[in-house]
This record gives sequence, structure tokens and C-alpha cells, in this order.
Amino acid sequence: MRCGGQSYACRWRASMLAVRMVWRWCGRRSGRVRVRQALCCGLLSRVSERAGCYPLRLLWPLAGFGSDRGEGMSSHIKLWDAPLRVFHWLFGVAVIASMVTGWLGGGLMVWHGRLGLLVLGLLVFRLLWGFVGSTYARWSRILGAACGVKSYLQGNWREAGHNPLGALSVLAMLGLVGFQVVSGLLATDDIAFQGPLFALVSSDTSDWLTGLHRQAKWLLVAVIGLHLAAIAWYTLVRRKSLVRAMIAGRAKREHPGQQDAQGGPLVAAVLVLALAVGTVWGVQSVAGWMAPPPAAPAPTLDW
Repeated sequence: MRCGGQSYACRWRASMLAVRMVWRWCGRRSGRVRVRQALCCGLLSRVSERAGCYPLRLLWPLAGFGSDRGEGMSSHIKLWDAPLRVFHWLFGVAVIASMVTGWLGGGLMVWHGRLGLLVLGLLVFRLLWGFVGSTYARWSRILGAACGVKSYLQGNWREAGHNPLGALSVLAMLGLVGFQVVSGLLATDDIAFQGPLFALVSSDTSDWLTGLHRQAKWLLVAVIGLHLAAIAWYTLVRRKSLVRAMIAGRAKREHPGQQDAQGGPLVAAVLVLALAVGTVWGVQSVAGWMAPPPAAPAPTLDW
């Protein structure tokens, strides 16, 4: 039964029903989505006013009824926890800065060594956080995704977090940077730089690792280039902002089965951070213990 053209009470009921449906669909979300709530409510009110009561059933899909969202399900999920996001940006800045200081050399080699120790601490943090962090930061999730390349290439990948190619990229990046850190700790250029653990290996071994350290930087440049190219492709072609997700920690729910990340408590982050700082302190302490004693002062001649 349609509402009469002059039935203002019916129009009012239709408008309010549309508003309630849209509000139920959107739920409690961020400020940006609340703006969309207001726009949707105004639009549906205008449509219901013009169309009458009967066409309201056409608005039910917009309210979430009969869709694959599920009642009360948010359109975004919690993806990356705060400790992982802080690590990601610090890691990127530290790696690039260490590469630049290494290329420029000279007096900046002191900072190259300091930045290398910072990267060491970040790597230890990431290694441990992969066991106690939230859902999508854990190694079990990343290694599982790395094994799903075939499913991803066939278009059957439905998991949140890193896709298989992204997981392989993470493993390659962390592994290569880890090698650079370890080789740098044992390297020397016989001029301006000597790794803090240089004394643990022979001179020939140190020279060999120094050569590998210098050559592996080009592999690192290639991996970083591929990483940036993938981000650009997802942003410009697929319209999926990976950068925004790594800043805000949330991403769009692409499939109904994707769930919010769980775990990663603050206490665990503090403990992991303490272990990472302790590792860096331990490396510096070992370097101090192995340092040769200072030379005895030259005797003074008393004429």
C-alpha cells in the first residue's frame, strides 16, 4: 500500500526508518564514516519522501540486510598493531640513513656504525614480536602466507594481512638487512670503520665479510625498489592504500571472513623492547671487553 502524496506522517515514518537502517548499517565508526552516515541518511530521507513507503524495501541492501557483510560487521578491520607500525617506519628510516652514510663514507662512518646498531635492535624487536605480537604480525601468519603463492596467483587468496608475494618480500627484506647487520658487525675498511665484533674473527674472514657487505647493498637497493614499486602499483592501479593502513592500522574488509587482529599487548611490547635494547647493549659491551688495552705512555727523559 502506497502513501498518499499529501501524507506527511507517512513520509516522516519512511524517512526515520531509512535513517535507522543506515545508522544500523554503519554502526560506531570513525569520524570520516560518520560524515558518510549523515550523507546517506539525508539521501535516503529524500528518496523515501519522493517514493513513498513501498520503495523502502529497495533500501534494505544499503542497510546491510541480505548482504555478505553480516549484521553489525564493520567495513574495516584492525590490521597492524601500533608496535609493528612504529617498527616499520623506524626501520625504513634507519636502513635508508645507514645506506646513505655508508655511501658517503668519511666522517659519516661513525654514524653508519651507530645506525647499524639501531637496525640491529629493530631486527631483534621484529624477530621477537613475530612470536608475541598481534595476529597479522606473527611469523606463523607470514610463513603461512608465503606458502600460498599458487592460491594467490589463481585469484583465490582471501586472507587479510600480507599476501603471499608481500610475505616473501618481508622475509627477503628482513633476511637481507639481517645479513648486512651481522657482516657489518664483523667488517672493517682498515681506515675509518671497524665493526664492534671485528676481533671475533680472523682478518681474512673480516675482509671476506666486508666484501660481501659492500656487494649485498645492491641487492638491498633492488628489494627496496621492488617494495616501493609494489606500493605504487597497489595505490595507483588497485586503489588500495597500503601506506594509509600502515599509518592508521586499519584496512578495508575485502572478504567477510577477514577478522580484526587480536593479541599484541602493551606489556609484551615493553618486554620485547627491553630485550632488543639489551641486545644492542650486549654487543657494545662485548666490543669494549675485546678492545686492546691502551698503549703505555712513552717514558719521559729527565735531562
